[in-house]
Amino acid sequence: MHINKEMKMADVIHMNHHLLHVINRFGIQLGFGEKSVREVCEHYHVNLNFFLEIVNTYHDQTYFPVRELQGFPVGMLIDYLQKTHKYYLEYKIPDIERIIDKLSDEKDYESTHLILLQQFFHDYKNELTNHILSEEQRVYPYILALERALNSLDDSSCSPCVDYSIDQYEEEHDDVESKLFDLKNIIIKYMPSPRDSKLFNHMLHELFELEKDLNNHAHIEDLILVPMVSQMELKLEESNNRRT
Repeated sequence: MHINKEMKMADVIHMNHHLLHVINRFGIQLGFGEKSVREVCEHYHVNLNFFLEIVNTYHDQTYFPVRELQGFPVGMLIDYLQKTHKYYLEYKIPDIERIIDKLSDEKDYESTHLILLQQFFHDYKNELTNHILSEEQRVYPYILALERALNSLDDSSCSPCVDYSIDQYEEEHDDVESKLFDLKNIIIKYMPSPRDSKLFNHMLHELFELEKDLNNHAHIEDLILVPMVSQMELKLEESNNRRT
Protein backbone atom coordinates (compact mmCIF):
# COMPACT_ATOMS: atom_id res chain seq x y z
CA MET A 1 0.00 0.00 0.00
CA HIS A 2 1.50 3.29 -1.10
CA ILE A 3 1.27 6.46 0.93
CA ASN A 4 -1.07 9.05 -0.56
CA LYS A 5 -1.82 12.69 0.15
CA GLU A 6 -5.17 12.06 1.88
CA MET A 7 -3.80 9.63 4.47
CA LYS A 8 -3.37 11.00 7.97
CA MET A 9 0.30 11.63 8.67
CA ALA A 10 -0.07 9.82 12.00
CA ASP A 11 -1.32 6.74 10.15
CA VAL A 12 1.74 6.86 7.90
CA ILE A 13 3.99 6.52 10.96
CA HIS A 14 1.83 3.75 12.44
CA MET A 15 2.10 1.93 9.12
CA ASN A 16 5.90 2.28 8.94
CA HIS A 17 7.70 3.86 11.88
CA HIS A 18 11.01 3.59 9.99
CA LEU A 19 9.85 6.61 7.99
CA LEU A 20 10.12 8.89 11.02
CA HIS A 21 13.68 9.95 10.22
CA VAL A 22 12.83 10.48 6.55
CA ILE A 23 9.85 12.66 7.46
CA ASN A 24 12.01 14.66 9.89
CA ARG A 25 14.44 15.47 7.05
CA PHE A 26 11.71 17.61 5.54
CA GLY A 27 11.56 19.67 8.72
CA ILE A 28 8.29 18.01 9.75
CA GLN A 29 7.94 17.45 13.49
CA LEU A 30 5.57 15.32 15.54
CA GLY A 31 2.36 16.84 16.85
CA PHE A 32 0.41 17.11 13.59
CA GLY A 33 -2.82 15.79 15.13
CA GLU A 34 -5.35 14.53 12.60
CA LYS A 35 -3.85 16.41 9.63
CA SER A 36 -3.47 14.58 6.34
CA VAL A 37 -0.16 14.25 4.51
CA ARG A 38 -1.28 17.05 2.20
CA GLU A 39 -2.20 19.36 5.10
CA VAL A 40 1.06 18.70 6.95
CA CYS A 41 3.12 19.38 3.81
CA GLU A 42 1.23 22.62 3.25
CA HIS A 43 1.84 23.64 6.87
CA TYR A 44 5.59 23.04 6.58
CA HIS A 45 5.85 24.42 3.00
CA VAL A 46 7.05 21.04 1.69
CA ASN A 47 6.55 20.06 -1.95
CA LEU A 48 3.80 17.43 -1.62
CA ASN A 49 4.63 15.40 -4.73
CA PHE A 50 8.33 15.27 -3.91
CA PHE A 51 7.56 14.22 -0.34
CA LEU A 52 5.29 11.40 -1.53
CA GLU A 53 7.84 10.06 -4.01
CA ILE A 54 10.61 10.03 -1.40
CA VAL A 55 8.63 8.42 1.43
CA ASN A 56 7.17 5.80 -0.90
CA THR A 57 10.67 5.00 -2.14
CA TYR A 58 11.74 4.29 1.44
CA HIS A 59 8.47 2.60 2.33
CA ASP A 60 8.38 0.15 -0.59
CA GLN A 61 11.69 -1.27 -1.80
CA THR A 62 10.11 -2.21 -5.14
CA TYR A 63 9.00 1.37 -5.76
CA PHE A 64 11.52 3.64 -7.45
CA PRO A 65 9.89 6.26 -9.73
CA VAL A 66 12.84 7.31 -11.87
CA ARG A 67 10.91 9.48 -14.31
CA GLU A 68 8.93 11.23 -11.56
CA LEU A 69 11.99 11.98 -9.42
CA GLN A 70 13.93 13.26 -12.43
CA GLY A 71 11.10 15.73 -13.00
CA PHE A 72 11.91 17.72 -9.84
CA PRO A 73 14.48 20.55 -9.76
CA VAL A 74 17.98 19.28 -9.10
CA GLY A 75 18.32 21.75 -6.23
CA MET A 76 15.39 20.07 -4.46
CA LEU A 77 17.12 16.70 -4.70
CA ILE A 78 20.38 18.10 -3.39
CA ASP A 79 18.66 19.80 -0.46
CA TYR A 80 17.15 16.45 0.55
CA LEU A 81 20.46 14.59 0.11
CA GLN A 82 22.26 17.18 2.25
CA LYS A 83 19.72 16.74 5.04
CA THR A 84 20.29 13.00 4.80
CA HIS A 85 24.04 13.57 5.20
CA LYS A 86 23.35 15.61 8.32
CA TYR A 87 21.25 12.77 9.74
CA TYR A 88 24.09 10.29 9.20
CA LEU A 89 26.84 12.43 10.70
CA GLU A 90 24.96 14.09 13.56
CA TYR A 91 22.60 11.35 14.67
CA LYS A 92 23.01 7.84 13.25
CA ILE A 93 26.80 7.48 13.46
CA PRO A 94 27.01 8.96 17.01
CA ASP A 95 24.18 6.63 18.12
CA ILE A 96 26.12 3.58 16.93
CA GLU A 97 29.32 4.88 18.55
CA ARG A 98 27.50 5.17 21.88
CA ILE A 99 26.39 1.54 21.66
CA ILE A 100 29.97 0.42 20.96
CA ASP A 101 31.26 2.51 23.87
CA LYS A 102 28.80 0.79 26.22
CA LEU A 103 30.77 -2.40 25.68
CA SER A 104 33.55 -0.89 27.79
CA ASP A 105 31.18 -1.21 30.77
CA GLU A 106 31.10 -4.97 30.25
CA LYS A 107 33.84 -6.06 32.67
CA ASP A 108 34.22 -9.51 31.18
CA TYR A 109 34.48 -8.36 27.59
CA GLU A 110 37.92 -8.74 26.03
CA SER A 111 39.57 -5.36 25.57
CA THR A 112 41.29 -6.56 22.39
CA HIS A 113 37.89 -7.33 20.81
CA LEU A 114 36.56 -3.95 21.85
CA ILE A 115 39.59 -2.15 20.44
CA LEU A 116 39.23 -4.02 17.14
CA LEU A 117 35.55 -3.14 16.89
CA GLN A 118 36.17 0.51 17.77
CA GLN A 119 38.98 0.78 15.21
CA PHE A 120 36.96 -0.84 12.43
CA PHE A 121 34.00 1.44 13.04
CA HIS A 122 36.30 4.46 13.36
CA ASP A 123 37.78 3.65 9.94
CA TYR A 124 34.31 3.23 8.46
CA LYS A 125 33.16 6.52 9.97
CA ASN A 126 36.16 8.33 8.45
CA GLU A 127 35.49 6.83 5.03
CA LEU A 128 31.81 7.77 5.12
CA THR A 129 32.64 11.27 6.38
CA ASN A 130 35.21 11.84 3.62
CA HIS A 131 32.75 10.56 1.05
CA ILE A 132 30.10 13.00 2.29
CA LEU A 133 32.52 15.93 2.48
CA SER A 134 33.59 15.29 -1.12
CA GLU A 135 29.98 15.51 -2.23
CA GLU A 136 29.22 18.55 -0.09
CA GLN A 137 32.33 20.54 -0.99
CA ARG A 138 32.79 19.68 -4.65
CA VAL A 139 30.03 17.67 -6.31
CA TYR A 140 26.93 19.48 -5.05
CA PRO A 141 28.35 23.01 -5.54
CA TYR A 142 29.31 21.99 -9.09
CA ILE A 143 25.79 20.74 -9.83
CA LEU A 144 24.16 23.88 -8.39
CA ALA A 145 26.53 26.06 -10.42
CA LEU A 146 25.61 24.05 -13.48
CA GLU A 147 21.93 24.62 -12.76
CA ARG A 148 22.49 28.37 -12.41
CA ALA A 149 24.43 28.42 -15.67
CA LEU A 150 21.58 26.73 -17.51
CA ASN A 151 19.02 29.06 -15.98
CA SER A 152 20.98 32.17 -16.91
CA LEU A 153 22.97 30.83 -19.89
CA ASP A 154 25.90 32.67 -18.37
CA ASP A 155 29.22 30.79 -18.59
CA SER A 156 30.71 32.85 -15.77
CA SER A 157 28.19 31.43 -13.27
CA CYS A 158 29.57 27.94 -13.78
CA SER A 159 33.31 28.24 -13.37
CA PRO A 160 33.61 24.73 -11.83
CA CYS A 161 32.28 23.30 -15.10
CA VAL A 162 35.63 23.86 -16.75
CA ASP A 163 37.59 21.30 -14.75
CA TYR A 164 34.96 18.87 -13.53
CA SER A 165 32.20 16.62 -14.86
CA ILE A 166 29.75 14.15 -13.37
CA ASP A 167 31.73 11.31 -15.01
CA GLN A 168 34.48 11.97 -12.47
CA TYR A 169 31.95 11.71 -9.67
CA GLU A 170 30.84 8.28 -10.87
CA GLU A 171 34.47 7.13 -10.87
CA GLU A 172 35.07 8.54 -7.38
CA HIS A 173 31.81 7.22 -5.93
CA ASP A 174 33.14 4.81 -3.33
CA ASP A 175 30.99 1.88 -2.33
CA VAL A 176 30.68 2.73 1.36
CA GLU A 177 27.80 0.27 1.62
CA SER A 178 30.16 -2.69 1.09
CA LYS A 179 32.32 -1.57 4.02
CA LEU A 180 29.26 -1.49 6.21
CA PHE A 181 28.42 -5.05 5.15
CA ASP A 182 31.94 -6.12 6.15
CA LEU A 183 31.48 -4.58 9.58
CA LYS A 184 28.18 -6.38 10.11
CA ASN A 185 29.71 -9.64 8.95
CA ILE A 186 32.61 -9.36 11.40
CA ILE A 187 30.20 -8.80 14.29
CA ILE A 188 27.88 -11.64 13.27
CA LYS A 189 30.55 -14.22 12.46
CA TYR A 190 33.67 -13.45 14.42
CA MET A 191 33.16 -11.11 17.38
CA PRO A 192 32.45 -12.91 20.66
CA SER A 193 29.22 -11.70 22.19
CA PRO A 194 29.33 -9.87 25.52
CA ARG A 195 27.49 -11.30 28.53
CA ASP A 196 24.53 -9.09 27.67
CA SER A 197 23.98 -9.92 24.00
CA LYS A 198 21.29 -7.24 23.73
CA LEU A 199 24.09 -4.72 23.12
CA PHE A 200 25.21 -6.55 19.99
CA ASN A 201 21.62 -7.04 18.86
CA HIS A 202 20.98 -3.32 19.27
CA MET A 203 24.16 -2.43 17.41
CA LEU A 204 23.36 -4.79 14.53
CA HIS A 205 19.85 -3.41 14.28
CA GLU A 206 21.22 0.13 13.94
CA LEU A 207 23.81 -0.99 11.37
CA PHE A 208 21.13 -2.71 9.27
CA GLU A 209 18.99 0.44 9.45
CA LEU A 210 21.93 2.58 8.35
CA GLU A 211 22.74 0.21 5.50
CA LYS A 212 19.15 0.31 4.21
CA ASP A 213 19.10 4.10 4.36
CA LEU A 214 22.46 4.38 2.60
CA ASN A 215 21.26 2.08 -0.18
CA ASN A 216 18.23 4.29 -0.81
CA HIS A 217 20.45 7.36 -0.69
CA ALA A 218 22.86 5.85 -3.22
CA HIS A 219 20.02 4.89 -5.57
CA ILE A 220 18.80 8.49 -5.62
CA GLU A 221 22.31 9.74 -6.37
CA ASP A 222 23.26 7.11 -8.95
CA LEU A 223 19.96 6.57 -10.76
CA ILE A 224 18.37 10.01 -10.47
CA LEU A 225 20.96 12.72 -9.81
CA VAL A 226 23.78 11.51 -12.07
CA PRO A 227 21.62 11.08 -15.21
CA MET A 228 19.99 14.47 -14.56
CA VAL A 229 23.38 16.16 -14.31
CA SER A 230 24.64 14.39 -17.44
CA GLN A 231 21.71 15.87 -19.34
CA MET A 232 22.38 19.30 -17.86
CA GLU A 233 26.03 19.13 -18.97
CA LEU A 234 24.94 18.16 -22.46
CA LYS A 235 22.46 21.03 -22.67
CA LEU A 236 25.05 23.55 -21.52
CA GLU A 237 27.58 22.22 -24.02
CA GLU A 238 25.02 22.44 -26.83
CA SER A 239 24.12 25.98 -25.79
CA ASN A 240 27.77 27.02 -25.75
CA ASN A 241 28.32 25.46 -29.19
CA ARG A 242 25.40 27.37 -30.67
CA ARG A 243 26.85 30.65 -29.41
CA THR A 244 30.40 30.03 -30.73
